[in-house]
Amino acid sequence: MAPILLFTYKRLEALQATVKALQQNTGASESELYIFSDGPKKEKDQQQIAAIRAYLQTITGFKTVIITEAPSNKGLASSIIDGVSHVLKEHETVIVLEDDLLTTPNFLDYMNQALVRYKEAAEVFSISGYSFNLKKEVNDPNLCYFLNRGWSWGWATWKDRWQAVDWEVQDYETFKKDKKARKAFAKGGSDLNAMLDKQMTGQLDSWAIRWFYHQFKHQGLTLYPLGSKIYNDGFDADATHTTGSGKRYLPFLDQEHGSTFNFPKEISITAPYQQRFQDKMGIKARIKSKIETLLGIR
Repeated sequence: MAPILLFTYKRLEALQATVKALQQNTGASESELYIFSDGPKKEKDQQQIAAIRAYLQTITGFKTVIITEAPSNKGLASSIIDGVSHVLKEHETVIVLEDDLLTTPNFLDYMNQALVRYKEAAEVFSISGYSFNLKKEVNDPNLCYFLNRGWSWGWATWKDRWQAVDWEVQDYETFKKDKKARKAFAKGGSDLNAMLDKQMTGQLDSWAIRWFYHQFKHQGLTLYPLGSKIYNDGFDADATHTTGSGKRYLPFLDQEHGSTFNFPKEISITAPYQQRFQDKMGIKARIKSKIETLLGIR
């Protein structure tokens, strides 16, 4: 069983819901749980952080629970890069969650089986537990599909993929002038180039965009489930990194909770789902989402 990494900040109720759902997973009692609690950003956050850390001491239902408490605020990007890198010094794989993600009871089954299935497939960079509602193709025997972009809401990877990442993005100056490369990068979503530009100019602090860029450079793929194993409960006023309307991201949740997943034998982009994904992440969809945000539609 791959170790589970759970990153949390100051949202106690969201964290409790995440842990409760995870405890109900098949395989939870056989899994090591590493929890990384970030420190307070402001003095007023200290009470909430204290409540989080008191709750962490009560968590059971896993093989072991290892808690790391940051003395000061590291921010999500540093927390995840440092935490994942630390655990991968002793393990070959990781499953990563944040404290606003609700898992289906077969999430760990899916993740662990996929990690084993594609361990030797170097072109598979990560496993995503989340999926948009992309509607199953008629006569498609597979319950999963491949895209050219990763996702950060419940994911897993292997040591060799993670350790190869250039977190400094040393080729950015060349990339930003390469129109052909930027156009190709945008096939993974109309948000990617802007996110990378903001990251490199200090307007954003994201581990995920650097991870996605690394995958793009090496033509890597991410496996997704047709029935999402993740529901993001983080679109509310207390969220730190998910803001606005979450309507665009509502998944088709796995309702059957099966333990077998019919993984694709062919490791390549699944064209129909890639196109639907690009539509979800295209400019029109982003404009619609902004309007829904302005109208207060969540």
